Amino acid sequence: MSVSFDKTFEVQAAALRLRAERNQTLAENLANADTPNYKARDFDFKAVIQQQLQGGQPAGTLNVTHNRHIQPNGGAVGQPQMLYRVPYNPSLDGNTVETHQEQAKFAENAVNYQASLQFLGDRIQGLMGALKGE
Repeated sequence: MSVSFDKTFEVQAAALRLRAERNQTLAENLANADTPNYKARDFDFKAVIQQQLQGGQPAGTLNVTHNRHIQPNGGAVGQPQMLYRVPYNPSLDGNTVETHQEQAKFAENAVNYQASLQFLGDRIQGLMGALKGE
């Protein structure tokens, strides 16, 4: 019986990649909290992870045959489509970053990143135990 490491670690690896990218996006939002006309961005983690695990593209996106083709969201193939956040209390300078909301989402994403790391570590420990015959 052969073990496919791609299939074994697929979910955790995709989740870690997306969580890291979301951390970067949320950090950019926080860094630009005082920048006039900056629009807070984010992406729907659940939709993107489902799309990547199913190997498809979400409805309404262009079907591309090469990773250098133009994408509607400006990113490469496989990159999540960035969405703009609608603020609860818009500021006078046009900035849509709400610091308390971004901090909460950043903290939630950091906890989920740690959980993904823990799941990956547990999976590796389980495989090592199986290989050792424990």
